[in-house]
Amino acid sequence: MLLAAGDTFRAAAGEQLETWAQRAEVPIVRGNEGGDPSAVIFDAVQSAAANNRELVLGDTAGRLQNKSNLMEELKKVRRVAEKEAGTVTEVLLVIDATTGQNGLSQAEQFALATNVTGVVLTKLDGSAKGGIVFAIETQLGIPVKLVGLGETIGDLVPFDPEEYVRELFAEA
Repeated sequence: MLLAAGDTFRAAAGEQLETWAQRAEVPIVRGNEGGDPSAVIFDAVQSAAANNRELVLGDTAGRLQNKSNLMEELKKVRRVAEKEAGTVTEVLLVIDATTGQNGLSQAEQFALATNVTGVVLTKLDGSAKGGIVFAIETQLGIPVKLVGLGETIGDLVPFDPEEYVRELFAEA
C-alpha cells in the first residue's frame, strides 16, 4: 500500500496524512501545498507500479460539492488515477456523523463526479447518530462500508447494519 496526499489545498492535510502513513508504516507521496492534486495522484500511481505496491489510497478531501471548479478537479483526479497502471476499485465518500441533510447533497454530487462506491461514516463515537446514511443508501444506493468509532487505526471498522440500528435506538 501507498498513501497519496491529494488534498493540496487544505492547510496541514499533507502533514496529517503523513502522520497516518508513519503510524501505518506505509510510504506516502506528497506534492506542494496548493499544487495540482491530480499530479500527486499520478505520481503515486507511478510510484506504486514501480515499487510493486498493489494499492494506492488517495486522499482528496476538501472538495465542496457546491464549488464547480473543485468538483471538476475531483473528476480530473479520477481520470488521472485510471491512466496507465491505475485502476480505481473503490471511491469512498467520508461523511461526518454530525452532517445533516447536506450529507445527501454531498453524496449526490460526489456520486455524479466520481462514481462513489461506498460511504465511510466518521465520528460515531460521540452523540451523533449519522442518520443521513439511511437517505444516502435508499435514495442513491450507496452503501455504508466503514465507520469511525474513534481516532486510532483500529477505530475504523467494517459497518455492521444490525449493530448500527441497535445502537441508534439504544437508551442513552
